[in-house]
Formats: sequence, C-alpha cells, structure tokens
Amino acid sequence: MALRLRSIIISSSPTFTLIPPPLRFLAYPSTNTFTSRFFRLRSSLPQPQRYISAMSSSESSSSTKTERVVIKGRVQGVFYRNWTIENATQLGLKGWVRNRKDGSVEALFSGSVEAVQEMEQRCRRGPPDALVTGFQVFPSDDDPGTAFHRRPTL
Repeated sequence: MALRLRSIIISSSPTFTLIPPPLRFLAYPSTNTFTSRFFRLRSSLPQPQRYISAMSSSESSSSTKTERVVIKGRVQGVFYRNWTIENATQLGLKGWVRNRKDGSVEALFSGSVEAVQEMEQRCRRGPPDALVTGFQVFPSDDDPGTAFHRRPTL
C-alpha cells in the first residue's frame, strides 16, 4: 500500500527518502506593479530537457516537420523571443523568431515531428511573464536555415 502526497511517495516498506528540491528566489521586472515588488519563487532544479537523437538521412527527410506559428497576447517585452530561442535550441530545432509590429510574435520551427509538437506546447504556455491569448499554426515550406536565430521585427 502506498500513499501519494504532493509527489512524495510514502510506502509501507521500511526505507524511504524524502529530498526536497533546493529553492532560490529570482527577481525580474514585470509589467504588473504588484508582482514587480515581490520576488518570484523558482525551483533551482533544471527544467527537463528532451534531446532528440540524430536520425539517418532516409528517416529524417520523411519525419521532418516545418511550421510557422503566430503567438498573440502579452508576448512582447516579456523575453518571449529569448525564451523561444533557448527552448528551440534545447529541442534541436532550426528556424527563427521575430516580433511583429501588431504586437504578436512569429516563429518558424523545423525539426522532428516530436520536437516541433513539444515546442508548440511550450509556446502555448510561454515564459512566466507572458500571457498567450492566441496561437495559430501554419504548415510551411520556408527554409529554416542551419540553426535557430532571431530575425528583425516585421
């Protein structure tokens, strides 16, 4: 018999170990005056990273997916582009990200189907200070380039 409390498993076996994650406080600017006065509590444990293994050239041509996405909401001035570059690089994606004059962010993701789908899910949530209210996905045949980079505002 096991009892599960807040991701802590207490079992009937005689030995168990509880190790809480180390915590640290980070302060960064926010557009909300209330939250900008307080520190945000963040776990110092690294975010889980999924590394996509390299596939053979015959497999990669059939399983490569390229999509253009447009993200709307409070997505400019909250480090959305830098956050996107970090996440896309972690997932091994190629492409670009840029601000648009209408206040949205546009990005092109190219890579394995799993990595592109994971990036879509991450972009729907966005970085901590972002508020995503709209998310559009379009298939694309554009050239993603050789790495993930930032483009100038369009």
